[in-house]
Amino acid sequence: MLASSFKRMARNAAAASKRTQSISRHLTSMTSASSESSEQPPVLFESKLAMRKYTLNRPEKLNALDESMLDLLRPKIEEWNQSELCGSVVGSGVGRGFCAGGDVVNVVENAAEPSTRHKSIEFFQKEFETDYILAALKKPYVVIMDGFTMGGGVGLAVHAPFRVSTEKTVFAMPETKIGYCPDVGASYFLSRLDGEIGTYLGLTSQMLGGRDVFESGLATHYIPSRRVPVLLQRLEALESPSHDAINNVIEELSEERQPNESLPRLSGNVRSALDSAFGHNKVEDIMKDLEAFSMDGNTEIRAWAEETLAAMNMRSPTSLKVALEAIRKGKQLSLLEALNMELKIATAYCNGASPDFATGVRAVLVEKIKTRPAWSPSRLEDVSPADVAKFFSRDSAYLTSAPRLTLPGHLATTLSNPMQYALPSEEEIGSVVRGSHKSGGSKGLRLDELIARFEDLRGGKMGVKEKVTEVASRKCEVVDNADGNFVWLKWKYPAKRSA
Repeated sequence: MLASSFKRMARNAAAASKRTQSISRHLTSMTSASSESSEQPPVLFESKLAMRKYTLNRPEKLNALDESMLDLLRPKIEEWNQSELCGSVVGSGVGRGFCAGGDVVNVVENAAEPSTRHKSIEFFQKEFETDYILAALKKPYVVIMDGFTMGGGVGLAVHAPFRVSTEKTVFAMPETKIGYCPDVGASYFLSRLDGEIGTYLGLTSQMLGGRDVFESGLATHYIPSRRVPVLLQRLEALESPSHDAINNVIEELSEERQPNESLPRLSGNVRSALDSAFGHNKVEDIMKDLEAFSMDGNTEIRAWAEETLAAMNMRSPTSLKVALEAIRKGKQLSLLEALNMELKIATAYCNGASPDFATGVRAVLVEKIKTRPAWSPSRLEDVSPADVAKFFSRDSAYLTSAPRLTLPGHLATTLSNPMQYALPSEEEIGSVVRGSHKSGGSKGLRLDELIARFEDLRGGKMGVKEKVTEVASRKCEVVDNADGNFVWLKWKYPAKRSA
């Protein structure tokens, strides 16, 4: 009896041991699976009803683009563009940035060796091709710029018909800081911003934040960051995500400028000074104007000019001249032509047309020095037209290996207008004041009538009143015949400037 009991206990113990081992193996398997799942790829993809979403997932690097991310992104974007089930595409980033640029440290390292130089050029080719594919999607494309959006990140975002900024958005094209030239279509989009804002941003590498990104036209909408999850939920819920339907969803979540928000940085007297200084076609003339403005009687203009001069003096002289030439040429080019031009510029840098790219990346990104890098040439006057021609001329020895973009055949043949859902441009406001707008109408409008006209043209879009008022204050004069009748706005034509 006792022996029988011991046998039963032994059998139960053995069974319990097996169960324990089984549970242990199961837990080990779960831990391993959990560990593997935590090692996520650098780009995440989601499909929710008609919405397709990519999320850049390299937060420790502020989602800076490397080649592996481009290799993941392009085929998925192409698949979505051809899918009947895909109604819209949304781009976002994990953490504090949408995308803070490209992996230029690796680019410079590869460019330093003749045997690996082709990899650097191929990286730029892949990047620019991805930018164009996103610009030419047949589906509505929305980018959430909720954080750092710089360099390569701008290329993914700025050609989209819907570009959403928040109070966390930080925009910059920082290339002249590292001895390079603004790319990813910068020569196209910077040259089409109001006045000379694009020239200023491209040459100085200065940052714009939050609502300023929206009011400059770099973003089409502005919403508080806390509303981004709601925006994504509403975009997911759209059964037929047309461009107008998406615009309405984003617009419903927009927010007017709050009393505690700072005024626009590039407005009023400062903006007039900016347009005057950066309207020149020679960097030396821009610097002369900035020096004159740095002694201006207006303290606001003087402070801006001093800050801008200090920034320009830190930049690569070669980069400044190449960037200005590219922006001026880009005004007359299509996006595809601009990207191919910029691919030539990138190729020239990789082939050693200037040592400043390697110098700048090493100084700013690797050694992180705060002083001026050892640019060569060090002075603007020592950068000759022949030096600039190395990046553009058909005869340049540095461009013999320059490729052209290779694109799929399923893209839209006509690109959507990236400014269609943005605030009205100065050019459009001027056409209404002059009575030459495509929608018709006569000139002789009061300010309140001008605002009402654009609120109607933009369907009550948030921010229209502020934009129209600011532009009218700089670009219009009030005509009053003192005859007791109404006064109206007249567009001020700028004085002609020599090259």
